[in-house]
Formats: sequence, C-alpha cells, structure tokens
Amino acid sequence: MIEIRIHGRGGQGAVTSAEMLALAAIGTGKYAQAFPSFGPERRGAPVTAYARIDQNRIADRGLIFKADYVIVLDPNVLKTTNPLNSIKEGGCVILNADRLAEDARRKLGEETIRFYCINATAISEQVYGQKAIPITNIAMLGAFSYVSQVVQMESILYSVDGFFSGERAEAAKTTARIAYDVMAGEKSQ
Repeated sequence: MIEIRIHGRGGQGAVTSAEMLALAAIGTGKYAQAFPSFGPERRGAPVTAYARIDQNRIADRGLIFKADYVIVLDPNVLKTTNPLNSIKEGGCVILNADRLAEDARRKLGEETIRFYCINATAISEQVYGQKAIPITNIAMLGAFSYVSQVVQMESILYSVDGFFSGERAEAAKTTARIAYDVMAGEKSQ
C-alpha cells in the first residue's frame, strides 16, 4: 500500500489533490481512498489531506502518521509545522520550492529521504496568473506522477476531467503537464 500526505494551506487544493489522486488510481483499477484533516476551516489555515492507493481493498481508515510520500504545496507550511516528521524512512518528499533539492535538504537537515523540489508557484503563475494563494496542487500532482510512477500522467489528466470542465480543465491539464516535464528535465540532468 502507498500512503500519501499532502500539506498545504486552505484554498490551495490539498483536499482536492488527495481526491484527484484517489480518482486517478481508481481509474486504473486500483483501490484508493482520500480524506482531509484540518483545524479551523478558513482560507490560509494549515490543511493536511491523505490518500492511500493499493492493488487490494483498503481496510485501514485511520490517519496516516508515516507516509511513503509527503507533498508540500506551500513551503511556508514548514515554518509552522514539520511535515517531514510524517515520512517513512526511505520515503519521498516533493516540495514546492524554488531551490535545488540538495539545498532544501541541507536546510531542513533530512538525509534519509528522497527529496525533490519544483517551483509549482511559478508554474501556477505561468498558467493562472498571480493569485493571493497560488493554485499549486495540480502542478504538484504532475510532479508526483513523474517522481512516484504510482499514477501515470494520463490518469492524472483523467481525474482532472472529474473535477473541472472547459477552460479550467484545460488549464489544469496544462499545469500538470508542465510540472511533469519539469521533473523529467530535472531528472535527466
């Protein structure tokens, strides 16, 4: 079973991301679940969403305390919480940051995990324009697809159609593809 934690702020789409991952996995014949956890429901407040994906039925309905993947939609979350405490040894973090993964790893002091950075904020601004709270979740799903290979890009694009339509769906698909290609380019260097 693959367990995923998504950390962000209210309004960034952490909950939607978890639901989209579950839909993407279900679309390929896997079993999946997604659920949120948040305190006061307000825009900008810390939010954590969870997803589980497996080839078999999933009986566990509890919170995920140690995940295989931790996706951080907003690097400012690291100032108030430590999502890196919630990753399994040998797990993987995908951080929305405009710095190299090695620089981020040194700053955060984590040596036992795989660490990837992508500037999802810049990708979001490229597609959607500047927003008070950038829409980074779709870019992070594209990055997750490339890094994890748990769900393929085609499945992410399929799940976009389950949540958005028209121009919003096309913008989301463009965002996911750009992020996937950025990660592919980073990996090949």
